[in-house]
Amino acid sequence: MLTTILLYCVLGSFVGVLAGLLGVGGGLVIVPILVFAFGYQQIPFDIIMHLALGTSLASIVFTSISSFMAHHRRGAVDWTTVQRIVLGVMAGTFFGSYIASYLPTAILKGIFVVFLYFVAYQFLTNRKPKPSRNLPGRIGMFFAGTVIGIVSSLVGIGGGALSVPFMIWCNVAVHRAIGTSAAIGLPIAIAGTVGFVINGWHHPQLPDYSIGFIYLPALFGIAAVSVLTAPLGVKLAHTLPVDKLKKIFALLLIVVGTRMLVSII
Repeated sequence: MLTTILLYCVLGSFVGVLAGLLGVGGGLVIVPILVFAFGYQQIPFDIIMHLALGTSLASIVFTSISSFMAHHRRGAVDWTTVQRIVLGVMAGTFFGSYIASYLPTAILKGIFVVFLYFVAYQFLTNRKPKPSRNLPGRIGMFFAGTVIGIVSSLVGIGGGALSVPFMIWCNVAVHRAIGTSAAIGLPIAIAGTVGFVINGWHHPQLPDYSIGFIYLPALFGIAAVSVLTAPLGVKLAHTLPVDKLKKIFALLLIVVGTRMLVSII
């Protein structure tokens, strides 16, 4: 058990840095590592992916708070955008967690692999938006938030992998998009956590120390360390060439996605 908790603490250190650096909430890294760790612990295969998604979103509650506060202190959070999108992302995330609870692990893994490749493509191409494009109004932001929320719950992320490209596509500055995404990650994580707790509450295959589809040892290990390293990621985001780092991260996502695809096959 001690080795397992140490593994989760190491994972938390990387998660925190990535949350602050790229605004991705860390879920893109948390989920695949949790899947491998849960397999090593011989947790029933049928609920491995559900536990990974729920635990990932629960850990992002802590990571996003540390991350968005650090961005806020640098004036990089657009609170008007957060206000316009928050209801949509919460509704979408809660609904998505309900859908995920009824999907088998193999399908959830397949969805996650496709999403990893999609994010890698976005990071590698770095396509520029039209100069005239702006963020939509309240209705448009609600629907955009709903889509972001549904996908986020199906892949266990804080939404940054979708909200950052969406805002950049609408000509929001990169650093401001990352900071705002970190703030949007909190309501996504809260709604997703509640959804996975409720939908997994009475599942007969849950391991010890679980609350619904939240595995507490992993949650505490990741959360305890990630909140300490998220401010470091924020500092790096304002000093390092983020575009180059995104390309390196994209290659990592391709490797991880391919490894998970092989495990499905």
